[in-house]
Amino acid sequence: MAVQLTLGEVLREAIQKEVMSRFMYIGLRQSVKNPEAKEAFKLIAEQEEFHQKVLQDYLRGRIKEGALNYRLVVDKKISDQFGQPDVTPNMELKDVFVLAIKKEQTAHNFYANLSVIHPEGRVKKLLEMLSAEELEHKALIEKIYDELYLAVPDTTK
Repeated sequence: MAVQLTLGEVLREAIQKEVMSRFMYIGLRQSVKNPEAKEAFKLIAEQEEFHQKVLQDYLRGRIKEGALNYRLVVDKKISDQFGQPDVTPNMELKDVFVLAIKKEQTAHNFYANLSVIHPEGRVKKLLEMLSAEELEHKALIEKIYDELYLAVPDTTK
C-alpha cells in the first residue's frame, strides 16, 4: 500500500533536504583544495538556500498564483526519491561526490514531478526553475568529479 502524504508534508520534507544539501556543499567546499571546486560548491550551497526559501514561501502561503492547497494528498512516490543515504564521517571524498550527483538528480526529479501536478502559474514556473537548477548542479558536480577523478593526466608535458 502506497503511503500518502499531504503536499504540506512533502514540502516540509523537501525543505529539510535542501537544508541538508546546503550543509553537505558547505562541507565539500571545506574538503576540497581545487579553487574552482570550492567556488562551485559555494554557489550550489547558496542556490540550495534559495530553494529552501522558495519552498518555505510556498508552504507559508506567500506564493498564491498556481498554488495547490497544502492539505492536498500527494502520492508518496514523489518523496520516495529522497531515500538517499546520509553522509557519514568515514566516507571517502570521491564517494561524497557520487552521493551529491545522485542527490541532485533526485532533487531534479522531485521538482519536475511536483511541477506536473500544478496548474499553470507562478508555482509551476518556480518548480520548473528549481528542477532545471538541480540539473545544472548535477552537471557541475559531474564536471568537477571528472576533473578530479576521471581525467587522464597529460603525460606529454
